[in-house]
Amino acid sequence: MFKGSFVAIITPFRNGSVDESSFQSLCEWHIKEGTHGLVPCGTTGESPTLSHEEHRRVVDLCVEVAGGRCPVVAGTGSNSTEEAIELTRHAKSAGATAALVVTPYYNKPTQEGLYQHYRAIHEAVDLPIIIYNIPGRSAVDMTVETMARLAKLPNIVGVKDASNDPLRPLRTRQAIGEDFCQMSGEDALQHSLLASGGHGCISVTANVAPRRMAEFHNAWMKGDQAGALKLHERLMPLHDAMFVETNPAPAKYAASVLGLCSPKVRLPLVEPMDASKVKIEAAMRASGILN
Repeated sequence: MFKGSFVAIITPFRNGSVDESSFQSLCEWHIKEGTHGLVPCGTTGESPTLSHEEHRRVVDLCVEVAGGRCPVVAGTGSNSTEEAIELTRHAKSAGATAALVVTPYYNKPTQEGLYQHYRAIHEAVDLPIIIYNIPGRSAVDMTVETMARLAKLPNIVGVKDASNDPLRPLRTRQAIGEDFCQMSGEDALQHSLLASGGHGCISVTANVAPRRMAEFHNAWMKGDQAGALKLHERLMPLHDAMFVETNPAPAKYAASVLGLCSPKVRLPLVEPMDASKVKIEAAMRASGILN
């Protein structure tokens, strides 16, 4: 079971290429700050504009740094089932703990198509799979019924829920059971998900506030609900600021303010506008991570 604060880690770039040194330094920093798990090559890692070679390399680098100290859940999703299988095979061979597989975007498969997509990956690769349900980016929403059907497959172990539906985690728990791992894909809703029986968050905010995010989840797991709520409230301005423009541009800018890496994103994404940068820095100060 995966629990706590998992970072949807950014992919730093330098001179148009993956900045391998900065990426591995980020991974090490997260582990030292208490982050419970690393998630490379998700949307926040700009997977849509990584080449296949870069994608595989980033997973390799992350697993190398983690060295078994924390789980690595590698993003391996695609709107091509065969491509998703290939990336998931690589994640397994690299030593990843699990795969995060997004619902196929743009194709708009039916619920039966979604089931068959995940079933094909499940049958091809013996690796735990977390479904990534994010209707706002993929234009398709996996129903609770389809997820419950998939959960009968032994290696479909959980969901990263970014449906923006606060009732979805409870309905999923009722349909599948408490052992099905539910991770929030919306930082601002993670407290609500935990209160509905969820287990953690695959977080954007953790890119710049890993210690506070880990403290929030540690407090919750220890039963300190008042302390967790206080931390969540303090982080709310930062949660909001990370989406003031399209993710991951705000997170990368915030990371650059902290001196962690370059703010560069790949086209068609661009760096935040000046007005957005002001909002991001204000939120960083309000959350206590910038003096």
